Amino acid sequence: MKHITLTTKGVPIHAWVDGVAFDAGAEQQLRRLAEIPVVGPFVAVMPDVHVGKGATVGSVVPTRSAILPAAVGVDIGCGMIAQKTTLRADQLPDSLAELRSAIESRIPHGRTPGARDKGSWHDVPGAVDKVWRRSLKEEFQILCDKHPAIAKGNSFVHLGTLGTGNHFVEVCLDEADAVWIMLHSGSRGVGNLIGQYFIEKARNIALKLDRRLPDRDLAWLDAGTPEFDDYVMAVGWAQRFAKESRVIMLEAAVRALREWGKLPPFQTLDVAVNCHHNYVAEETHFGEKLLVTRKGAVRAGLGDLGIIPGSMGTRSYIVRGKGNPESFSSCSHGAGRVHSRTKARQLFSLDDHAEATKGIECRKDESVIDETPGAYKPIDAVMKAQDDLVEIVHELRQVVCVKG
Repeated sequence: MKHITLTTKGVPIHAWVDGVAFDAGAEQQLRRLAEIPVVGPFVAVMPDVHVGKGATVGSVVPTRSAILPAAVGVDIGCGMIAQKTTLRADQLPDSLAELRSAIESRIPHGRTPGARDKGSWHDVPGAVDKVWRRSLKEEFQILCDKHPAIAKGNSFVHLGTLGTGNHFVEVCLDEADAVWIMLHSGSRGVGNLIGQYFIEKARNIALKLDRRLPDRDLAWLDAGTPEFDDYVMAVGWAQRFAKESRVIMLEAAVRALREWGKLPPFQTLDVAVNCHHNYVAEETHFGEKLLVTRKGAVRAGLGDLGIIPGSMGTRSYIVRGKGNPESFSSCSHGAGRVHSRTKARQLFSLDDHAEATKGIECRKDESVIDETPGAYKPIDAVMKAQDDLVEIVHELRQVVCVKG
C-alpha cells in the first residue's frame, strides 16, 4: 500500500506522499476539510499536494448530495491537452527562438491586452467565433439572465487565450524523439468570476443556516436547491469553455509550426489527451454515487489517459490510469509547488533560473522566477510516490516553453 492514512475528527485522509514534501499547512487545511459533514467516505491526497486558496491543491474530495465551490476553486476546468506530430527532433533547427515567437504571436497570453479585450463577441476571429456560437453562447446567456453578475466576466474575449501564472504552451520531444505540442490552461476570467460568485453564495447560506464551519471557505451547496442547480450548470459551462479553449490554442500552435517556414511538412496524430484537473463530476465509487471534486488532480480510471507536467525545466508525462479505488481513480496534476511564488522570488536568482532551464527556449527574465523549476517538487519523486495510481506511457522533455 503506497499511501498513508491520517485519522481526523472527521473522515480519514489517504495521502500518497511517500518521499515528497507534505507541509504542515496543507495537512491542517485537509484536516479541516475532513470535518465537513457532507464529505466522505474519505479524502484522497496526491503527491503534488500543497496549500491552496480555499482548499488544498492536490486533493480529491468526494461529497454526498452537495458540492463545495471553494474545493473546485476559481480556475474551473483548468487542465491539459497534448498532441503528437510526425515531426522528429532532428528536423528541428538548432535555434528555436523564432518558433517561440511564432507561437507567442499566434496565442494571446499574459493578460491579453488590446482589441480582444475591448471588442464584442462579434469581433472575435474565426475559430473562436464559431466555438462561441456553437457550444457556449446560448447557455452563457441563460446563466447571465439568472445571475447578472456573471455577465461581467471576460467570457468571449478570453476564449482561446492562455492567461498567466503556470499556464503554458510547450513543444516537447518524447522518448523516441517525436515532437509533441502540449499546453496548460483554464477558464480564465469568467471561470474565476463564476467560482468567486458561488463561493460567496455558499458562505452566505452557511451563515444563514448557522453552520459551524472550521473554515468559511468550506461552505457547501445542497443538492435540490436552486443555488446547487445553478452552480452545476455554471461549473459545467466553465469546464466546457476551458476544454474548447485548449482545442483552439492547440490548433493555433500547430498553425504556428506549419507557417514558421523552417520545418518540413508534417501531420498531427490524434489528440492524446484533453483532461481537466480542477473540476467536479458525478461518479460511482464503492457502490455509491458521489460528486467528486478534483482540485489539482486528474481522473486516472483504468485505462484513462492523463497528463502530469513537471516544470519549465523538467520532464512531463503522458500516463495511463490504473483505476486505484483508494484514490477515487485519481493521480496528481503536476509536480506541485514546494515554495510559494513570493518565496521563490526570494530564493532564486536569474542565474539559477537560466541554469535550471539550460537548453530550453523560454523566458529567462524576472517575471518567471516564481515559475522556476526549483519552486516545484522533484517530478521523479512525485511519479514514484504514485506508481500504484498510473503507469507512464510517454516521457516528454520540452525544447520550447511559452509561459502565460
